[in-house]
Amino acid sequence: MSIKSIILWRILPSIALALACFVGYLSQHELPLGLFFTIIIPASNGVLPPQIFGHGKMKGTPEVPDDLSPQPRPENEMFLTLPGSGDLMPQNGVGMCCRPTAYDDELVYRSTLWYLLLGGRHIDGAQLYLNSKAVGRGIREAMRRGVKREEIFLTSKIFPTHYGYESTMKVVKSELDDLGLEYIDLFLLHFPSSGPLGSPCSKEGKGISQCRKETWQALSELRNKGNIRNAGVSNFAVKHIQELEAMTDVAPVANNQISFSPFVPEKTMETVEYCHKRNITVTAYMPLGGQHQRSLVMRDLAGLSTKLGKSVSQIMLRWAIQSGCAVIPGTGNPNHMKENLSVYEIELSDAEMKQINELKYDAKGYMNMDTNMFD
Repeated sequence: MSIKSIILWRILPSIALALACFVGYLSQHELPLGLFFTIIIPASNGVLPPQIFGHGKMKGTPEVPDDLSPQPRPENEMFLTLPGSGDLMPQNGVGMCCRPTAYDDELVYRSTLWYLLLGGRHIDGAQLYLNSKAVGRGIREAMRRGVKREEIFLTSKIFPTHYGYESTMKVVKSELDDLGLEYIDLFLLHFPSSGPLGSPCSKEGKGISQCRKETWQALSELRNKGNIRNAGVSNFAVKHIQELEAMTDVAPVANNQISFSPFVPEKTMETVEYCHKRNITVTAYMPLGGQHQRSLVMRDLAGLSTKLGKSVSQIMLRWAIQSGCAVIPGTGNPNHMKENLSVYEIELSDAEMKQINELKYDAKGYMNMDTNMFD
């Protein structure tokens, strides 16, 4: 672990608080949809400034017509089979984080409802995103209009500031209450560690490894009770996954949600390969990489985009899907949702997959959290 990484992680809470305040300011302004501008990390026990919550102030996601009925699901829809339960997770979902419209209650509701009525079925949420009530409201309205609950695949996550057996039990109950649903399809440990923020478990003098295990034990019991159907992890390195795999009489690790693109460092590639070998499904976020890589991709795949008649973003989503991952692009724009769901229509050739795989650029300079640095 480099000194630079240590310093960055230590000051992250202060940076997060400043970003949270910035989001509150942005909630008063119209912004381009789909702009990836921040990942919010709570500065204190999941509490953020109240101004982060919008109430229909922003312009963006349009109202959903009262007479709009569920549209057919995408043709050639693809799924990943989760170990243990055999549940099918759609490989194409929508993320409910990290864009202006994800922090406005009304727009989150509209986004969720639009996505389900347009045929999408995979929704990725989290305790950290602080919008579960609006997501649940959208899901319940879609169900009222005819979407079957058993078709919807909902993911949530517990942030490490709440790791520990009892705390995990409370968080899952709170998420279910906020969502207004009987069960959650997949519940993930959001990060390996909370760093200096700690957790109720760590405050009892237990190490982070023990706290993760207690959370996993709790999720396993909740899975047996039917409160959740599958348990998984997010941003975990191989060593963290192996720690859970070594436990007995617990749920199998069903999923690892991780930043994945052709530009990630070799260690991240190794983590994805490990998951595939162990039959652990992988959900990829940021398949276009960071802003620097995104601009290079747009340039280098312009010809392929013209050839296929699809945008570079659609091509990269399809690349991730054909690489054996699920994707969760975030958008509150119904037109973008349709475009994202249409990637099932594309099939990249072996040569085209190879062309994308070779877009390495500068993997060492890629902004990617090295979770191996956590105990």
